[in-house]
Amino acid sequence: MKNFNTNQKEQVEVMALFGYKMTPCQPLNYRRKGENETEVTELLRSQIKFVGGVTLHIFDVLVGRERVRLEFDSRNLSWYLTR
Repeated sequence: MKNFNTNQKEQVEVMALFGYKMTPCQPLNYRRKGENETEVTELLRSQIKFVGGVTLHIFDVLVGRERVRLEFDSRNLSWYLTR
């Protein structure tokens, strides 16, 4: 996996399941530019944060034993990976 600086966001492609049971959205896997898909092992928690006129949907997930955060930006409809 490429080096990743902490506290930075990297745009990624995410495959997510929408409208499943009590979870309105659940990320299943993501893909960084130039890499293969990475499977999300477990959804730890999700939250919504309002920042100005933007709604951020934040998902703390496990990838194997590593904890990462996926964020969906409602303004530009993009997903970001943070650690």
